[in-house]
Amino acid sequence: MHRMGHSSVRAALIYQHLVNGRDQEIADHVDDQIQRAKRPRGGPSGT
Repeated sequence: MHRMGHSSVRAALIYQHLVNGRDQEIADHVDDQIQRAKRPRGGPSGT
């Protein structure tokens, strides 16, 4: 309700189906970005 900006529970329930599972998708994406940032950069530095 808060994330979507709805001021009533009724409005939140009408649109709830649109966000079901979205929290997990967001968490998975953030985790993927963290894992990519942790990977060592490949190849020699050239120095």
